[in-house]
Amino acid sequence: MTHNHNIAIIGAGLAGISAAQALTQSGHRVTLYDKSRGSGGRMCSKRTTEGDFDIGAQYFTARDSQFRQEVKRWLDQGWVTEWNPRLYRYDDNGLTPSEDDQQRFVGTPRMTAWSRHLLEGLELVGETRIVRLHPEADRQWLLVDEHDRHYGPYDRVVIATPAPQAVPLLEAAPQLAQTAAQVQMEAGWAVAMAFEQPLTTNVDACFVRTGPLDWVARNSSKPGRAGLDTWVVQSTASWAEGHLDLKPEAVTQQLGQALAEVLGLHLPPPVQSHAHRWLYARPNGEYNWGALAAPELGVYVCGDWCLGGRLENAWLSGLQAARTLT
Repeated sequence: MTHNHNIAIIGAGLAGISAAQALTQSGHRVTLYDKSRGSGGRMCSKRTTEGDFDIGAQYFTARDSQFRQEVKRWLDQGWVTEWNPRLYRYDDNGLTPSEDDQQRFVGTPRMTAWSRHLLEGLELVGETRIVRLHPEADRQWLLVDEHDRHYGPYDRVVIATPAPQAVPLLEAAPQLAQTAAQVQMEAGWAVAMAFEQPLTTNVDACFVRTGPLDWVARNSSKPGRAGLDTWVVQSTASWAEGHLDLKPEAVTQQLGQALAEVLGLHLPPPVQSHAHRWLYARPNGEYNWGALAAPELGVYVCGDWCLGGRLENAWLSGLQAARTLT
């Protein structure tokens, strides 16, 4: 017999949203908690008067057959669309066209909008940083935030945060905590820039294999984007680790110079710029756990790091956590 539960999900990124959708469809009552005001995790966009910038995940792919079915539904709804950038590669030999023909999708008109659609019908408590779980009688849990406010009780808890943030929440589930502690997350810097006149280059996107940059994208080349010529660059993990405390202005300057080198251009001063530090940008290894579970405690864990990264794996991990719970 299936029992309906009162379930809390900590983290409203794609893994948490995926779990919430599946559990709600199974008849459970679900509440999402997130430290940010909105949702989406790394599906993050910054809105400005000069245009919108995707400063988190730049796109997503769909390899799994079940996930492809979901993507088809999102395409039909107009929540996402295919992006076919003029793709290049930059290495020690310079700039050359990339032979990568992977199909890529983006949220429209920005990555965040996709997550907003996915949240429709779900209950989200934003701007609430949950810092610990407090066990109650009858295998129930209270959630405690940084201001010592309590939420619940809940029959089950799903933790859908980056691994380092999950570890302290798993104090009552030491085996899960030990597993999550194995995962090291890499940092990253993202810099967004808007230019009054379009840069004279054929590059829409570029994998960078030398220097401080890892990725370059002409954000305004993505479907549905409006405004000026906008660009987003992302640093390598090694550069970010060595510059975690660098001031945003200096990060913008240094990574802007790196962009100019990749494109072979003298860049004019941007009319708008923004630097964002991601402390937990991506896992540094690949794992195949799918999701973690302590059913005897009613505690479950999911996230892209449980499957080696990528937005697709975040969705699949959340779905597996929901299936394990039910």
